[in-house]
Amino acid sequence: MKYCNQCGAPVTHRVPDGDNRPRYVCDSCDTIHYQNPRIIAGCLPFHEDQVLLCKRSIAPRQGCWTLPAGFLEFGETTAQGALRETEEEANANAEIIGLYTLFSLPHISQIYMFYRAQLIDLDFYPGQETLETKLFHESEVPWQELAFPVITETLKFYFNDLPEEDYPIRNEDIIINRKRDPMK
Repeated sequence: MKYCNQCGAPVTHRVPDGDNRPRYVCDSCDTIHYQNPRIIAGCLPFHEDQVLLCKRSIAPRQGCWTLPAGFLEFGETTAQGALRETEEEANANAEIIGLYTLFSLPHISQIYMFYRAQLIDLDFYPGQETLETKLFHESEVPWQELAFPVITETLKFYFNDLPEEDYPIRNEDIIINRKRDPMK
């Protein structure tokens, strides 16, 4: 950040009075520009013992498989955002069953929330950000082609919980050292 979005004057990266960490502070109007983690909401859409995955047509991880998810918009709940993303990416009609996984990724300042969502019908097809949509049994999931660690972990939890039909809410931190991560 170089300029204040309130008055247009230059900003300085410093610890404001009464704070304990560096922030962007306007040199003219003293506005403190807080930067907070971004929330990604998505669904784990399922039909019987299959899950719906989307093949990404956009970066990052273009051509890899993912669950439908994206950044939460202002004015929507996390469940509404998850359903919106499911409709946008897979044109799928789903009903939220409940929150399933919650991941904190401090190295990229993101929080992921996935809801289990039962497909209302099987009339789904790729959206603008998707090359292909497909239902997968556990043995068919392209595990080596999954886009992100949160997708892999959510699917592992789901297929482990499926036989007992008990789906506790999972809360995990994914800590990655950016210097050693080839994806960053």
